Amino acid sequence: MEEDGNNKPTILVTNDDGIEAPGLLGLVHVLVSTGEFKVIVCAPDEERSAVSHGVIWAHPLSAKLVDIDGATSFAVSGTPADCASLGVSKALFPSVPDLVICGINKGSNSGYHVIYSGTVAGAREAFLNGVPALSISYDWYGGCTKDQLMNVQSVGVNKRNADDFKLAAEVCLPIIRGVMAEIKSQTYPQKCFLNIDLPADLARHKGFKLTKQGTSLIKLGWKQVTSEMQLQERKFGRDSATEATTETATASQEPLFFFREIRELQFDDDDTDYRFLQEGYITVTPLSALSPAEKDCQTFFKGWLPILFDHPTSSPML
Repeated sequence: MEEDGNNKPTILVTNDDGIEAPGLLGLVHVLVSTGEFKVIVCAPDEERSAVSHGVIWAHPLSAKLVDIDGATSFAVSGTPADCASLGVSKALFPSVPDLVICGINKGSNSGYHVIYSGTVAGAREAFLNGVPALSISYDWYGGCTKDQLMNVQSVGVNKRNADDFKLAAEVCLPIIRGVMAEIKSQTYPQKCFLNIDLPADLARHKGFKLTKQGTSLIKLGWKQVTSEMQLQERKFGRDSATEATTETATASQEPLFFFREIRELQFDDDDTDYRFLQEGYITVTPLSALSPAEKDCQTFFKGWLPILFDHPTSSPML
């Protein structure tokens, strides 16, 4: 464990909502307020939600020093994975942090959504670089209807406010301290990172629950925007007064515009992360970077592949 002159372990904070997001600021405030940690920040200079594990190769990244009380902080023109990688590289900061925390995200990340999540990707990138990591997400939109989820910027979600992220950070302190203790004693597992989801009604949570990743998913489709007014209304998160009609696209110099829309909410009933999150638990899910298929898929292809080459078809599919 690397410590500064005051014998404090170092925590690197990053996120995907951007360096000015209340989740990151609340987390940094709580960590600094404990007096137990040296806190550094390397986070995107703008929102980078749902960019998954994307990284930028084509051009150099800028890192601008910004003012966050109690923490040396840089706003970076990259993705969450870029920021985590740069933050642990010793290129930006003089030493490797003891722990990376990505969050606190505005919205949960459970089930299949961890694939899309920039928050989870930031922690995964730290893990790939050999640094213990946590991704923390808050079910900010919990309890919303499907229509409200479609217009999350235009609704007051259960009367929550930015101060709720400070409560979220405080609730996570036992886990952060516990992980740091295991790191110091060199007993922390090296083959995983932790994905933590906080329930909507955080003040009345039911405790911590060790879970496994499930298959819950909000399935999305596409809808064409057929008027400038609707484009502006959707862009700024307001409900459209009228439903747009789908029109057949014709050859034109003008671009076509499409928005994602929720088509189906797919939730599993097993003892997995999403189910326990909705029941009011703080879910703690160990994850890794591997993506093995289900056992029945392995079994099928174990028998299928040899047969394929022992008896080649006369008309292979192109």
